[in-house]
Amino acid sequence: MSAMRPDLRQSPHPESDDEAYAEPPSKSSRKREMLALQDLGEQLVALSVDQLKKVPLPESLFDAIRAAQGFKMEARRRQLQYIGKLMRKIDPEPIQAQLEVFAGNSAAEVAKMHRLERLRADLLEDDKVIGVIAETWPGADLQYLRTLRRNALKEREAGKPPKAFREIFQVLRQLQLQAEAETEAEGAGQDDAESGSHAQS
Repeated sequence: MSAMRPDLRQSPHPESDDEAYAEPPSKSSRKREMLALQDLGEQLVALSVDQLKKVPLPESLFDAIRAAQGFKMEARRRQLQYIGKLMRKIDPEPIQAQLEVFAGNSAAEVAKMHRLERLRADLLEDDKVIGVIAETWPGADLQYLRTLRRNALKEREAGKPPKAFREIFQVLRQLQLQAEAETEAEGAGQDDAESGSHAQS
């Protein structure tokens, strides 16, 4: 089985922890992130109250969304901007996962995401969880994950947007997807071998 390493070519590893933590995002990337969060906020505002209660939201964000549902025109636009700002302080992945459930996507896939979220939370609380990750995905870049963990803790202490926190999830998700792809490839190879042996018999 080949080593599994996340494809991080578009996000190269920093030379040092301080450089990774200090590197400011560009104005264009901040704008794209803000627009994406506002779009996610609009999806939340469109939900019914019953649906909204099933989404993992902090109380401040839940209240802001409920307020936006009662606004119109310019007041609604300003409220959506405010919702986008609130969402910069949290990880949108669990929210997106619940929206996918509402859209009819696989509950099993959402459950996988929740497991990765718990693994990420455990990693932040205890560095020894790195060992669990190494056993699960032998090809994981543990040094990079340790760097992300330290930076995520710094972000949390400083009250900064959770950039490294989100990146941890993306790395874990990529490792899981690669493992699933290799498992499927191995299964397909076995099926082909069995078909060939049956054809010869």
